[in-house]
Amino acid sequence: MASLPTLQTAERPRAYVSVNGPDAGSYLNRMVSNEVEDLPVGDAREALLLTAKARIIAPLVVWRRGPDDYLILTEPEVGERLLRELVRFRFAAKCEIGREEHRSVVLLGAGELVLDQHKVVLPTADYGVPAVELIDGEQPADADPVGEDELERLRILARTPRLGRELDDRVMPAEAGLEERAISFTKGCYPGQEPVARLHYRGRANRGLRVLTVEGDSLPVYDAELVLDGKVVGRVTSAAPDPERGVVALAYVRREVPVDVELELGERRASQL
Repeated sequence: MASLPTLQTAERPRAYVSVNGPDAGSYLNRMVSNEVEDLPVGDAREALLLTAKARIIAPLVVWRRGPDDYLILTEPEVGERLLRELVRFRFAAKCEIGREEHRSVVLLGAGELVLDQHKVVLPTADYGVPAVELIDGEQPADADPVGEDELERLRILARTPRLGRELDDRVMPAEAGLEERAISFTKGCYPGQEPVARLHYRGRANRGLRVLTVEGDSLPVYDAELVLDGKVVGRVTSAAPDPERGVVALAYVRREVPVDVELELGERRASQL
């Protein structure tokens, strides 16, 4: 991964849901897409909460705070739904589930000194550069603020999907490139496991996320159509200004489209990175 010349920092809006009690690990393992019962205390792992048809409800970071104590980080707009889903399916599991209030700060270019000075530091691959997420930690005094446009540009170049843009109820995990990051194919059952496994072992996703550069400096609108030889072959989901390329974008593109062809975006051209 590329390194940043200076330490940069930004607030990261989050919702937090705690699950604690003797059955916390086993219950969460039955609910989310990744293995979390075997997490060492202090470690975190990405996972997904899915519908029975494997549509994405929420992307998660599951942090094991103690032997029977987990804190789940997700996007603010789905915090209440995550809470409701976990409470609804708890049944006889011996665990308490509730909302908590915390503060997350992203540090880009974080080195060993930062890691040593903060107790709760969760590595994140969301931005394609060395980065961590601090929970309730103080921002280093020598860190420079980073703007939303720059964070979005880094996220797009890292091909990291975002809820409400790349992730919604039209999308399966494989299409968003989340199989390696957030899914275990060896753990026990969870909601959505059958369609996820069927697509993984018996088929291939018909589309996938690709990074584009777009002519001009205006940002394409959400869901703008991508065309090749007169046929719609994809849609733009996110875009951000880029000082070197003009505009970079994330888009779902049909699998059969070669990665080296230019696509039409209205009257503009879009090249694939």
